[in-house]
Amino acid sequence: MEAPKNFFANSQCSFIIFGIFLLFASSAMTLADPITHQHEFVIQATPVKRLCKTQNAITVNGQYPGPTLEVNNGDTVVVKVTNKAQYNVTIHWHGIRQMRTGWADGPEFVTQCPIRPGGSYTYRFTIQGQEGTLWWHAHSSWLRATVYGALIIHPKEGASYPFTKPKRETALLLGEWWNANPIDVVREATRTGAAPNVSDAYTINGQPGDLYNCSSKDTLIVPIDSGETNLIRVINAALNQPLFLTIANHKLTVVGADASYTKPFTTTVLMLGPGQTTDVLINGDQAPARYYIAARAYASAPNAPFDNTTTTAILEYKSAPCAATNCAASKPIMPPLPAFNDTPTVTAFSNSFRSPRKVEVPTELDESLFFTIGLGLNKCPQHLKARRCQGPNGTRFTASMNNVSFALPNNISILQAYQQGIPGVFTTDFPANPPLQFDYTGNVSRSLWQPVPGTKGYKLKFGSRVQIVLQDTSIFTPENHPIHLHGYDFYIIAEGFGNFNSKTDTSKFNLVDPPLRNTVAVPVNGWAVIRFVADNPGAWLMHCHLDVHITWGLAMVFFVDNGLGELQTIQPPPLDLPLC
Repeated sequence: MEAPKNFFANSQCSFIIFGIFLLFASSAMTLADPITHQHEFVIQATPVKRLCKTQNAITVNGQYPGPTLEVNNGDTVVVKVTNKAQYNVTIHWHGIRQMRTGWADGPEFVTQCPIRPGGSYTYRFTIQGQEGTLWWHAHSSWLRATVYGALIIHPKEGASYPFTKPKRETALLLGEWWNANPIDVVREATRTGAAPNVSDAYTINGQPGDLYNCSSKDTLIVPIDSGETNLIRVINAALNQPLFLTIANHKLTVVGADASYTKPFTTTVLMLGPGQTTDVLINGDQAPARYYIAARAYASAPNAPFDNTTTTAILEYKSAPCAATNCAASKPIMPPLPAFNDTPTVTAFSNSFRSPRKVEVPTELDESLFFTIGLGLNKCPQHLKARRCQGPNGTRFTASMNNVSFALPNNISILQAYQQGIPGVFTTDFPANPPLQFDYTGNVSRSLWQPVPGTKGYKLKFGSRVQIVLQDTSIFTPENHPIHLHGYDFYIIAEGFGNFNSKTDTSKFNLVDPPLRNTVAVPVNGWAVIRFVADNPGAWLMHCHLDVHITWGLAMVFFVDNGLGELQTIQPPPLDLPLC
């Protein structure tokens, strides 16, 4: 049979079209390939003026806050950190799972020795299955007061958000500012045994805002326009204070937290403990004008001093009537803020979080742990003078989990000692339950106020299914504690008030769609229950993210054994790992 006359022409055309298709396909594949982001962080002292006063603050690349890192899910991040400051430093990538890369996690003397002045260290890790808002910060003494920045993980190239694509995105980093060197503040508190001075201001992206002296001209402006849907990424980078945040006249639709998507819900106020992040959508559906974004303390500890000031930024419509003249002369609308001790608002907000769909929560458990958390008071040692014991009634403040006040080593990291089998650095006898049972949220006997110091960890087999009840105590004062677990996300399956009751409170467990977080705000005078699978080998710190509390010892370490084969084994330490 004779071929049609245009057969070869059609074939050529088909080949050309097919070739073009292959070219586009390979381009698309190239676009979708994960990439490696190279960064350099130089830690250095930089003059920073806030509240009418200039002082040398420790910064990254001269920026306060530090640079924002933007990556895609699946990408690799390589950051060379050079320390040109006078203090030891490490950097923690808060919320990054660090699968098999525990050497890059960053807490000082836990996964690495600090980077000494003049030294450097390169952090290397890959983002695996995480999307949303995280952040990075110093994890050495109180350097995180000024050494922090956003870490934003976009979906893989070609993928999209599971919500309306925003017109624009803005990261809001909430912080705290002292009219003093924060290292001096914590050193003085450590010397005297008293609580450290509270901050002088809160900040949004490093700026205190209109309500503070010498601050108005630098107040952050967040643009929006009528009809827009924008994504606001909120990070609580404050050192010691949970914070409320609200935007005048605007509703906030929560769509993510701690780099996990959530079932959307609408609220007028957020509460974030230090370490937590929350992603919200806002609509430009109000009259074109200027509206304050305001944040102030959630102070849950009765009678404890706190910074009671309010930081502001300004949501400014591009079509606001003042846009053609001078918007700075027009006073923004101020939102109402919850009372400082408004725990019911916090509870309603916290209880609204759900995963977007049914999730695989561990139901069969290998480890069922119960950790009390809270403050304590050490009696004044006989060899110390009274000026070294300025806590209540001549004592020294301390803090603990299960009556163990965590003490960091100072000549090797815990992970190195664990990997290399070096004795005498830590023990693995951290108690699975409180050594003594008592009325945790009632009147606690003074004999239980003084914890035992120690560098204790708890061993987990690879693949263990773990439940932890985190129980606040009223020792000295009850308080909302943001508890952060390194190396893992976990499901928060229940929260409540009073003492956890294993017989009745299990009826509150959400094993269908609980939220996935890396930091849980344990309710004041209450408890939270979390679950996770120990599938990441290494030494992982769990601690309160109020830095004053980790300074006092509110921490412990999980040791997770290697599993089977290379993919369940921690990588060997990098050659440039800092020496102690």
